[in-house]
Amino acid sequence: MEYWVLAYYQLVVIEDPHAEVAKHQEFFRTRDLKSRIYISEQGINGQMSGGIPHAQEYMEWLKADPRFATISFKIHPHPEHAFPKATIKYRKQLVAIDCEVDLGQRGEHVSSEQWKEMLEERDEDTVVLDVRNDYEWKVGHFEGSELPPLETFRQFPKYAKELKEKRDPKKTKVMMYCTGGIRCEFYSAVMKSEGFEQVYQLDGGVIQYGLDKGQECWKGKLFVFDDRLVVPISKEEAPPIDACRYCQKPHDIYYNCANMDCNELFVCCSDCLKEHRGCCCEGCLNGRVRPIREDANPKPFRKMRPGNFCPAADNFAG
Repeated sequence: MEYWVLAYYQLVVIEDPHAEVAKHQEFFRTRDLKSRIYISEQGINGQMSGGIPHAQEYMEWLKADPRFATISFKIHPHPEHAFPKATIKYRKQLVAIDCEVDLGQRGEHVSSEQWKEMLEERDEDTVVLDVRNDYEWKVGHFEGSELPPLETFRQFPKYAKELKEKRDPKKTKVMMYCTGGIRCEFYSAVMKSEGFEQVYQLDGGVIQYGLDKGQECWKGKLFVFDDRLVVPISKEEAPPIDACRYCQKPHDIYYNCANMDCNELFVCCSDCLKEHRGCCCEGCLNGRVRPIREDANPKPFRKMRPGNFCPAADNFAG
């Protein structure tokens, strides 16, 4: 059976998000759909996988609602579900940013074609800003990008203030990108609030760019917040730009540390994974260590202690 993996969002006023959550849950109950969908007063932010007929039915169902009529779905085929279950929740912040954001002051959307032209024509007053977390851009990013050392989404406002001290906000042209576009909606507004006047965001994020332009100007692969973890942005071959933590050979497959009290996400080759029993460091060998996963495309561990880092949960945005 073939599946589609969908990524999408819509910023729109939802007066009763809890009712929308219940409506979604009822729709999913009788269909072959799995997901991670967050709904708030600000809109909807979703990723899901499903058998193609049910995925198509969901897209038609959602677009039939006038609030979501213009929503854009980014579609990737996949041989199986990309999520373990159907998770549909209310979340007050669609993007965990912990500060007031004026969404009326967002950056200008630019298409994949415009983005490529801007990349090729940029000058010294242009900064191409990767607003994803460090574990995301390590496996893939646009050439010449500014790569902030951020571990969580909540650190971005502080970074924006620091960038203001390094670059003239009136002269600097800021080109921002993220995985699916929603983070740039919020982060571009933060940049505007800090006085940056020329702020542009890649419409649809890297996912849409890969569908439109392929590997042009892009290095490596793309981190995604589902069971796939790292995927090519197109059908073109993409050599790894990261390296195994232990042997330093080029590699781009992520694993969760097998130590249940750590669970750190790290890049490792299969040989070193076996040698170190799936652990991210020697210290983690002494503890509650789970059996290692030697799959070619390993999935994240399913059950984790509260507070442990899980890339496919608290940090999900797109």
